[in-house]
Amino acid sequence: MTAAGYLRAHLPRLKAGEQFDFARHTSIGCGGTAAAWACPSDGEELASLLALCERERIPYCFLGAGANVLPQDGLFDGVVIRFCGFRKLEAEGCIVRVGAGVTGGRLLRFARENCLAGAEFLTGIPMTVGGAVAMNAGVKEGHIGDLVSGVVCAVPGRVFSLSSEVCRFGEKDSIFLREKIAVIGGELKFKYSFPDEIERRRCYFRLKRASLPKGRSMGCVFVNPEEESAGALIERCGLKGVRIGGARVSEIHANFILNDGGSSADVSALIALVKERVKRETGVVLREEVRRLP
Repeated sequence: MTAAGYLRAHLPRLKAGEQFDFARHTSIGCGGTAAAWACPSDGEELASLLALCERERIPYCFLGAGANVLPQDGLFDGVVIRFCGFRKLEAEGCIVRVGAGVTGGRLLRFARENCLAGAEFLTGIPMTVGGAVAMNAGVKEGHIGDLVSGVVCAVPGRVFSLSSEVCRFGEKDSIFLREKIAVIGGELKFKYSFPDEIERRRCYFRLKRASLPKGRSMGCVFVNPEEESAGALIERCGLKGVRIGGARVSEIHANFILNDGGSSADVSALIALVKERVKRETGVVLREEVRRLP
């Protein structure tokens, strides 16, 4: 029996399939394949799937928009869990209840249509809400954790809610990454504003992102240290344009690594080279922002 067939035999309603291609579903455009993928339809089905995987020792990983991740090369003999079924999006006053599978673009359009402001800093960031909450996505002007009042989550056999205080949001970090808890939805706090003002703020962030490097990348690779931006440190070490195989440090923004047809091993080796050189020449230890899969 195939991996997806085994999952469906135990969870007959589960949408699942074989051979998930990481390169096709991630912005970096490299990586191998997974034996199976699954898209649960609701929290209870997800909790049951996680319980099945734990019980049968089936490896699994979560994937949202695939924009800030580096998948491994070769075969991942496990299941990639996606959140396509979690598309809820509704407002009650200034509180927006949103599912993990809702994209950033859809959330921002919904907010503007309902005169709700506060999330404009997410403009242009390739994301789904689940992944964004898990890694506390954002920019200097704000992070999604600043908006969160509560999160609906799943672990093997259980669906539950956490308040924002328990989520332990940090700089591109949260309890969800540290403890492998699936985010399936959340409540975000907005404030009322005029649509024209919301659009003005979105234009500001859109223009800021227009100068970022084009091509296959994971976005920013490293979290900015307090003393100096990661890009400035990397540039100071003369690493712009440095290449390993098909991976190179962008000449436009040194905190971006572009994939020109290389492998995940190329990207990983270049990340290691950058970290080593920056530590040796500046004493700063760079922390990776990207998440390794699985």
